[in-house]
Amino acid sequence: MEKVRRLRAMGSLCRQQAAYNSMNKWKLLAEAEYWEHLADLELSSYFQQCNAVSSNEITQPQALTDANGTQWETIAAQAAVTANDAQW
Repeated sequence: MEKVRRLRAMGSLCRQQAAYNSMNKWKLLAEAEYWEHLADLELSSYFQQCNAVSSNEITQPQALTDANGTQWETIAAQAAVTANDAQW
C-alpha cells in the first residue's frame, strides 16, 4: 500500500508542475496519467493477492495481450532471432 501512495504522489507532483509549466503541460499531464495507471495496477495486484490468499488459490500472473487477443513477445527474443538470422 505504501507503493501505491508513492505512485499517486508522483502523479500529483506531475499535475502540480503542469499547472506552472505551460511549455510542458501536456507531457507532464501524460506522465501523471502514467503514474496513476501504475498505482491502479499495483492496487489491483495487491487485492488479487489478498483474495487469492483468503481463498487459498494463488494464481500466476497473466500474460499481457493486445486488442486482438495475441500475446506480446519480448523484444530480447526478437533481437536474438534477428541476430541469428544476420549471421547466416
